[in-house]
Formats: sequence, C-alpha cells, structure tokens
Amino acid sequence: MPKITLLGIAGTLIGLFLLFMPKRSNKHEIMSAGFIVLIIGILFLIGSGVRIIEAGHVGVKVLFGNVQEEPLNPGFHIINPLINVIPMSTRTEAYTMSSITREGRRTGDDAVIALTSDGVSIKLDITSWYRLQADMAPDVYKNLGLNYSEKIVRPALRTAIRNATVEYKAEDVYSSKRQAVVKKMEELIVADLKGRGIILEKVLLRNVILPNRITQAIDEKISASQEAQKMEFVLQKEKQEAERKEVEAQGIARAQKIIADSLTDEYLTWHYIRTLSELAGSNNNTFVIAPFDQKLVPLFNVSNEKTD
Repeated sequence: MPKITLLGIAGTLIGLFLLFMPKRSNKHEIMSAGFIVLIIGILFLIGSGVRIIEAGHVGVKVLFGNVQEEPLNPGFHIINPLINVIPMSTRTEAYTMSSITREGRRTGDDAVIALTSDGVSIKLDITSWYRLQADMAPDVYKNLGLNYSEKIVRPALRTAIRNATVEYKAEDVYSSKRQAVVKKMEELIVADLKGRGIILEKVLLRNVILPNRITQAIDEKISASQEAQKMEFVLQKEKQEAERKEVEAQGIARAQKIIADSLTDEYLTWHYIRTLSELAGSNNNTFVIAPFDQKLVPLFNVSNEKTD
C-alpha cells in the first residue's frame, strides 16, 4: 500500500478521533485540530488515488496481494487509493550474452557455448531484442515477477541457440548460412515464449568464435576459393581478348581481299605511269630508269634548267 495512502488513512482516523473524543475543557481547540487533521487525511487519500503512468510503461494493479487483470495504460488515472500500482516497462529491452567482460547482462565470459552438427564446440556472442506485451503485464507480474528476463528470456535464448546451432556445421554458422542460423534461432525462441507475455523482436548473432584449427581451415578454404575466382576472371578476360583479336584479323583479311580484288592490270599500269610522272617532275631527279617489261624500258631525261 502506498505511503501516502497510509498517511491519509492515519490522518482521517486521528481527525475523527479528535472530533468525537470525550468532552474536555479545551473542546473547541481539540475539535479544530481534529477537523484540520481530518481534512489533511482526506486530501492525502484523494491524492493517493491519482496515478500517472509514464509513456512506455503499464501499471499493474495489486489490491491486498491480489493482482487485477486490467493494467493501467500510460496517462492519468483515478483509482481506489488502497490499490498499489506496479509500473512495468513495455519498451524494447536488450539481453546480451558476450565473451567480453562487462559487455553482457552478466559480468565475465557469458557467451553461449554450443555444439555443431559436425561435433565442433563454438562460442556465440548473442544480443536479443524483446519487449513486454502490455495487455499481459498482470500475468507476467503474477507468474514471473519483475525479473522475468532472467527467469524466462535468458533460458529460452540459450536453449533455442543450442538447438538451432546443432543443425548446422561450424563452417556454415561461421560464414555461408549465418542468416539461416539466426532465423532458426528466432523461430525457436518465439515458440518458447508464446503465451508468456514476452515478444521477441530480433536476434543478433554478433560474433562466432571457433577453435583455432577450424578457423585456419576455413580461412584457407575461403582464400583458395577467392584465388580460383580470380583465375577464372583472368581466363575470361584472356578469352575475350582472343575473341577480339580474331574479329580484328577477320576484318583486316576482308579488307585486304576487297583491295586485292580491285587491283586490275589496267589500274596498276595507270598508277605506275602516274607515279613515274610525279618522279619525273621532281627537282631532285636527273634520270629516272624504270623497268616496265621486256618490250618497254622508258628513259626519262629530266632537266633541272627552267625555260623562261
């Protein structure tokens, strides 16, 4: 029962006693004092019936040890002054189990040790987000109390984590199927918390600690896979370059064929004579001897003197 309610009850009783006590010589003074005490007691009682529930909380009503079913939502309420209101948070809470000292809910190494399907013992750093279901707050308080995270959330997390991990190999938990493992954990935790008044929001697999020999083997496998991918890329690039050169050679061959088909004897004779004419007109030549064929060996006399 709230202290202010006790003060109100005590003040009311004392005031009534002073008002109706046996007659004495100072009756008026006693009645005046009793009236004042009575008014103060009544004000305390009225004030104790006013309750304000903060945002992100609900109020659980307890009357003489009996938990009432309907919780008080955030806001202003006027209730029976004899009712005790227990505030409970409905905000998102985080429960962390970590191998790092003082990082988790408990001090020291609190990581979850689990066994994989291939018999490897691993350590997992886990954080879960959860919250209290507002309409079930009275049931949670009645059945579990305020420390429900240690009584229900923690055991459910550890059990679900181990049950999920045992379905996968150590390598899968460490790398390729990490999200699948987390999803399986969430499914198992939701099933365990169903009907308990606690809502799971998310599980975060923050770190996976494997034995050194397993970590080294996985790292070597990943490195080899990356090298193979790199070599495949190089080979693909070389293949593309070879295809480009082949296309280029085909283009050159087609161009040369077109040129060769266009070089007739008449065209070559004309081009030959034209070239000789250009050489004959050059100021740097005196004689030009150009073999043509067995029947014709033209001889050009080139004079450097210019006529007026």
